[in-house]
Amino acid sequence: MSDRPCPQRGLDRIRPYVPGKPIDEVKREYGLSDVIKLASNENPLGVSPKAVDAMREAVTRVNLYPDASSYDLRTAIGAHFGFPIESIGIGNGADDLILQLSMACLDDGDRVVASRSSFPVYDIHAHVMRAEMVKTPLTDALGIDLEAMADAIDGRTKLIYVCNPNNPTGTIVRKAAVDRFMKRVPECVVVVFDEAYREMVDADDFPDTPAMVRDGRPNVVVLRTFSKVYGLAGIRIGYAFAHPDLVATLMRIKMVFNVNVVAQAAGIAALDDRAFLERSVETNLLGRRFLCGVFDRLGLRYAESHTNFVLVRIGPRAGEIQRALMETGVIVRPCGGYELPEYLRISIGTQEQNERLVGELARLLEAV
Repeated sequence: MSDRPCPQRGLDRIRPYVPGKPIDEVKREYGLSDVIKLASNENPLGVSPKAVDAMREAVTRVNLYPDASSYDLRTAIGAHFGFPIESIGIGNGADDLILQLSMACLDDGDRVVASRSSFPVYDIHAHVMRAEMVKTPLTDALGIDLEAMADAIDGRTKLIYVCNPNNPTGTIVRKAAVDRFMKRVPECVVVVFDEAYREMVDADDFPDTPAMVRDGRPNVVVLRTFSKVYGLAGIRIGYAFAHPDLVATLMRIKMVFNVNVVAQAAGIAALDDRAFLERSVETNLLGRRFLCGVFDRLGLRYAESHTNFVLVRIGPRAGEIQRALMETGVIVRPCGGYELPEYLRISIGTQEQNERLVGELARLLEAV
């Protein structure tokens, strides 16, 4: 027996998630005063004005504990999307809901199926529960392969994560493929459709996963977030649509006060700010078209994105280019940790930020 505390076995397999470098850290490290961050898929327009007003008012109440059930926020989400409150789960970001689902569904030795080159938090929380991750390959077009996922299901499979659109590739799986896939999934396996970027999708045949929940399917969970299009990444609100029985389990498992007073107020107000949402979506679409057009002119291959970022292939110099961009004050995301070492993930910024990025990138690519 060791004479020191021993961590549980699952921790040995965890590779910690490494977020994009903060702006202030890059300023300190490189002695810069003007830095832009295009690495973490944040909203370049900032925050909904209605949410800002609501947060200012809520700050006067932070001496009080928040409503542990987030009743008003869950009611507002339900009304906005056409669900009863009993079908709305809530979390401190979608990451929190992934942990809740892992705790609710997994025992030692169970299996979780996810795609390679997808959101690494699935792996972390599966390993915390001492479950086994089964990874399926991407398609040639850098999309999630649902047929391979279905083939990977066995008697030990409990959870499947379909990140749609996928992070970091930005690609989507479409309705017909999802319909075929769901016919092959046993009802005892929970399928989690992680739709953090849903509002940015520009495709008529994107699957209507909330309809599966409305139809009463007990093994479908749809994750959404306020972090992206609503511009609330810094206060952490994620939500889920799911069968009331599963939501009731998640509500028992979650941390008691997992969504704070300010976040609850901001979420309710953000849902009501249609103008900000529409401006965010339009700005993102124009920025995405601009970046892809520049990448075409530069002869760079990129994945078909339906998000607020573009995954672009730089080649063997990707790490070198990423570091050189950071030295100029432009932070982008290296993708070696996603098993895509020749790619960079570039968030879509304001037009000024996008032009600065492509100018620096073109200069660096031309250098021998």
